[in-house]
Amino acid sequence: MREDRMDRRSFFTSLGRIAAGPPVALMAVVATKAESAPQARHWAMVVDIGKCIGCQACTVACIMENKPPEDSFRTFVSTYEVEQEGRVDAYMLPRLCNHCDQPPCVPVCPVGATYKAADGQVLVNGDRCVGCGYCVQACPYDARFINSETNTADKCTFCAHRVEAGLLPACVETCVGGARVFGDLSDPKSVVSQLIAAHKDEVRVLKPDEGTKPNVFYIGLDTRFEGRIDAAPTLWRPSNI
Repeated sequence: MREDRMDRRSFFTSLGRIAAGPPVALMAVVATKAESAPQARHWAMVVDIGKCIGCQACTVACIMENKPPEDSFRTFVSTYEVEQEGRVDAYMLPRLCNHCDQPPCVPVCPVGATYKAADGQVLVNGDRCVGCGYCVQACPYDARFINSETNTADKCTFCAHRVEAGLLPACVETCVGGARVFGDLSDPKSVVSQLIAAHKDEVRVLKPDEGTKPNVFYIGLDTRFEGRIDAAPTLWRPSNI
């Protein structure tokens, strides 16, 4: 009997020694996986003002893709007449949600329907939204509206459903002049990162004094259009703006 008990004792002792080993190995495996995990993406858009011809292909593509109500727009191009050096020129300013890193629309939502996604997009949970309009008022870029069909907040999502499927936003894919470029800002090799680096002295954002940290960057933006614009768009504009 004693010999049997000794065997059992030896067995459990050795089992304890075995059990003490794997956690260390497991931690090493977990650490390795964590180190090799892909870096989170941070979606952004670069708009080259000089390449925009004001054709509104982006506006039409967005309407076809996202089907907002009539006279409601997730993106559009405002066209202005600018007088300089004795002549009048047309100035194109593509507009959309800026997907800010410090979005003022998020904290004012009383039900948490508007949120900042991990990949940088600012989105709206339509099932939770109560249509109060607080976020619409809080947005300094006039990029939101209350959808008259769903009675919820609506806006550009960077075509999140397309991006998730590996596609470009509809406005980017259809831009005739290649003025809109979309990509991962956290990847230094992405086109958006390279454009921002190559044009660092020219890159601007709308209303920088708001401190919202937008993720829509403009190359060649006239400083007169950075902040509040004391002019009305001409030639074409959404009828509800």
